[in-house]
Amino acid sequence: MWLVLLLFALLSACASQPPLPAANPTLPLPLQLHIEREQAGQRQDWLLVIQREGAGTRWSMMDPLGIPQARQQLIDGHWQADGLLPPNPEARELFAALLFALTPPAELLGNYPDARQQADQRSLPARWNIRYSQPLSFQLNLPQGPHYRVSQLGESTP
Repeated sequence: MWLVLLLFALLSACASQPPLPAANPTLPLPLQLHIEREQAGQRQDWLLVIQREGAGTRWSMMDPLGIPQARQQLIDGHWQADGLLPPNPEARELFAALLFALTPPAELLGNYPDARQQADQRSLPARWNIRYSQPLSFQLNLPQGPHYRVSQLGESTP
């Protein structure tokens, strides 16, 4: 009985993992992004720093006061906790969606075969919808929310 419950828990955890690219996309690192999260009339602002670290990338998100909200490393196609912050499934979904949004157009279908791209938008059906105003300035929408506005730090958002 315990084995069945353990197996079910492991399968549930795997099913909830956001999709990752088949290979690491070429990103213009380091990046500093301003993230505006909006849901149910509530707004939050975050700073996200993405940088190379060894064989992977480090994703560090903090609030405007500099208090860490989430830190993950993407190494060999897997997210790993970075530091002592508790797991943050929403941040992991956001980081995976941003990786999708930041993937160069020429690398998109090779990394995400189910992706759709046209003009100033791209989507991964039933997961993420991105609408670009510029390459590093876009809106990211999840089907059930929240909605995000992303811009390179130092640029104003529309």
